[in-house]
Amino acid sequence: MTRTIHIALDINGQRHELDLEPRVTLLDALREHLSLTGTKKGCDQGQCGACTCHVDGKRVLSCLTLAAQVEGRAITTIEGIAGDGGDLHPVQAAFIEQDAFQCGYCTPGQIMSAVACIREGHAGSDAEIREYMSGNLCRCGAYNSIVAAVRQAGEVA
Repeated sequence: MTRTIHIALDINGQRHELDLEPRVTLLDALREHLSLTGTKKGCDQGQCGACTCHVDGKRVLSCLTLAAQVEGRAITTIEGIAGDGGDLHPVQAAFIEQDAFQCGYCTPGQIMSAVACIREGHAGSDAEIREYMSGNLCRCGAYNSIVAAVRQAGEVA
C-alpha cells in the first residue's frame, strides 16, 4: 500500500488540498494532480529551467522541490502571472513584442525567471540579464530576443 500525506498548496491565490505520496515534486503536483500544465517538464534534473515557478516570490525549480516542502507558502505559476483583468504581465507582453520564443517550450520558465530577475534588480545591463537568466535554456537559441524582452519589461517596472 502506498502511503500518502495530505497537504494544502496555495497556488495562484487559490488553496488546493491534495493527498500525495511524500516524494511527489511540485512540478508533478502541478501538472498531474492539478492540471496546471503551463509549467513545463524539461530535463527533470534542475538543469534547464523550464519548470521555474515562484515560491514566496522567489524562483524555484519545481522539478527539484517536493510539494510537501512548499505547503503553506505562496506558489505562483505561469498561469497566475497575468493581471487580475486578464491583462498580460509586462514580461509576457515584452516576450510577444520581442518575439522571444520560437517553439515556446521554455517560454513559461523563461518568463517566470525574467519576472524574478527584474524584481531582484538584475536587469541593469544585457550582461547582467544573461547572467541571471543563465539557468534557463532555450533549444531554439532565442537568447538575444529573450534578453531584449527582459530589458524592455525591466524599463517599465
